[in-house]
Amino acid sequence: MTSILESLNSGLKRAMKDDARVYIIGEDICDPYGGAFKVTRGLSTAFPERVLTTPVSEAGIVGVAAGMALRGLRPVVEIMFGDFLTLAADQLINHIAKFRWMYNDQVRVPLVIRVPMGARRGYGPTHSQSLEKLFMGVPGLRVLAPSALGDPGDLLYEAILNDDDPVLFIENKLLYLAKIQIAASLSDFMVRQRPVENDPSNGSNPSLLPSPLSHHTYPLSYTLTLRDAPPTTLTLTAYGHMAELARQALIRLAYENEIIAELVVPTQLAPVDIGSTLASLRQTHTLLVAEESNQTMGWGAEVLARSKEALGSNLFRAKRVAARDVPIPASGPLEAAALPDVDDIVRAARELISNHQV
Repeated sequence: MTSILESLNSGLKRAMKDDARVYIIGEDICDPYGGAFKVTRGLSTAFPERVLTTPVSEAGIVGVAAGMALRGLRPVVEIMFGDFLTLAADQLINHIAKFRWMYNDQVRVPLVIRVPMGARRGYGPTHSQSLEKLFMGVPGLRVLAPSALGDPGDLLYEAILNDDDPVLFIENKLLYLAKIQIAASLSDFMVRQRPVENDPSNGSNPSLLPSPLSHHTYPLSYTLTLRDAPPTTLTLTAYGHMAELARQALIRLAYENEIIAELVVPTQLAPVDIGSTLASLRQTHTLLVAEESNQTMGWGAEVLARSKEALGSNLFRAKRVAARDVPIPASGPLEAAALPDVDDIVRAARELISNHQV
């Protein structure tokens, strides 16, 4: 089976082969090093004129890539560690995400920024954060998070060649060596995709405002349900690497506690789409959200708030599992204590169900 790292590398290679406008730009991405996590390995050898290694300046890298996109190219930026994306926040938030709006749809910025995020590797407080939540509320910016479901290389390929607006592509570090779990390989689960035509970024109040983002073709989310199981009593949602931990928790809950959960794994984090979560929640009335980012002002809080607004008077129980509100420690035991794990998800699910039964 193909690893996610291999899939992403293949997606980049296919995009560069199919379109000469695709460039890759970043720090230490040329062979033989091939990038900090080796996702770009081999590409500078195959396309020496279109893989550009740069000085250490995230602001400069993203600024140059924005100019390339404005002139008709389709650049892909690699940020070595997601923590460093903060150095390019001005270019990304105040320019790249807004140019299409500022210039009355006369320009587009088809730029993909690949960002390794996440902890559990002992890299310490400035190389282990999950900062995607800082960028999820930026109008004009799409935030994608591949998981082990589907094919992340296909997702990256589509973002590069078929999305005419800027994309922040969140890659959790622990997923790189994980194997792709296509639906056929998950014999214990039924897997459903949320179709793209439900994308809320298209046609929202068109009489007043232009659509904030262009159309795309990748699924918004996946939903996993255990085969031949009783009706679900819990809706569980998580993205990236946390989705794999949630899948493990789902199995434990079923076999150890007879709690049957349905897992919703979003691909698109922003613009926010909770259609699959709401569809499940209308059946279970119980929601558990898990994320690796710290809890305060996080993705989970947004999902809970929108679910409440959408369901109105249909009350439901909810709980969040997330990292503690502390910097990520360098110490292994302290890092583990600060981050959510399978046990935390299982414990939270048990509390939700038991409190309801009481």
